[in-house]
Amino acid sequence: MRSFTIGNATVGGPDLLIIAGPCVVESESLCLSIAAELQSLTAARGLPFVFKASYRKANRSSGRSFTGLPGDEGLAVLARVRRELGVPVLTDVHEVSEVAAAAEVADILQIPAFLSRQTALLQAAARTGRTVNVKKGQFLAPSDMQNAVDKIVAAGGERILLTERGTTFGYGDLVVDMRGFVTMRETGWPVLYDATHSLQRPGGAETRGDRKFAFPLMRAAVACGVDGLFFEAHPDPDRALSDAATQLPLAHAAAFLDEAVRMHTALQEANRD
Repeated sequence: MRSFTIGNATVGGPDLLIIAGPCVVESESLCLSIAAELQSLTAARGLPFVFKASYRKANRSSGRSFTGLPGDEGLAVLARVRRELGVPVLTDVHEVSEVAAAAEVADILQIPAFLSRQTALLQAAARTGRTVNVKKGQFLAPSDMQNAVDKIVAAGGERILLTERGTTFGYGDLVVDMRGFVTMRETGWPVLYDATHSLQRPGGAETRGDRKFAFPLMRAAVACGVDGLFFEAHPDPDRALSDAATQLPLAHAAAFLDEAVRMHTALQEANRD
């Protein structure tokens, strides 16, 4: 398994990489407070941390949904988080035209699941030299992610993350096939589990979901040997401007991380026996 650094965080090493933050940049003060809290929680547990937030949301269920702050204000917020707290940041890109500006701010450029087959977007992200995190499309088999890897590598990408976020099941649900973690790790690149987006029930006027499954599915994913966890957290998820049904309450983040560390430690001990 490849190991590399992302800012001051390491992935593919002995510790779980944690990528966490709110779904979208709602305000500067909110992002700074969430990032500071998550930085403190992860540091106390010796976990590498990357702050995540989408500066723009292009794939909302409704045309009336919040899509981000005006202009490049969201990128400016992420730049301040990175500068003042000294943590790496991740954000999404949806079009080739967004890549250059996002790469000036973000340590990781994320390709959303619905866009995971978009060759030009994958290649543009790779050419920036930034780490590229590809969310597995809800419509793809885990083995299909080798194609995304090949496109990024061919464009010069040297740091790749693959993230499982569930597979479409019927018309309004997602399931997580735990075999997929093993299959995707066979690409040789680190694999993460998205513990909140995989809880979604897409469809209707807004995306629904059930956060009560976050802990048990996270435990299963860590037991399967993932290299890190991705999750969204918000001080008041029910009032969040995006993914209100699935973001974890920030107050639960400590318990979530403690459970992840316990599972990861147990797996390491079992592998040594």
